Amino acid sequence: MPVLLQIALGGALGSLLRFTLTGAAMRAFGAWLPWGAAAVNVLGSFLMGVVAVLALARPDAGLARAWPFPMPGLLGGFTTFSAFSLDAVQLVERDRVLAAAAYVAGSVALGLAALAAGLAAGRAWSAGP
Repeated sequence: MPVLLQIALGGALGSLLRFTLTGAAMRAFGAWLPWGAAAVNVLGSFLMGVVAVLALARPDAGLARAWPFPMPGLLGGFTTFSAFSLDAVQLVERDRVLAAAAYVAGSVALGLAALAAGLAAGRAWSAGP
């Protein structure tokens, strides 16, 4: 199966799973904290670690050719936090602890700032002239 098709199919499935899990968590626990998003991020990060070892570190495991479906596809659609977590841990494993800390802090700070800027831009645009 072509790589882009693997990613597209996995991404669609991952997005559906994220939507289902976050909706179920909101119904079960209420919307006062984003429990579903937290669960998705933690579960996705755990699964990214498992799949990274099985697919990339052990090419004999059979997942080496199919890694685009579970990693950037399924887990990328489920949560991009899993890819972020994998990148940060890989930096630490390569003894680049300061780079990992800068990556984590910078990603969170810049992500929050970009979201705030996007909200402001969207509000300004929707308000009209």
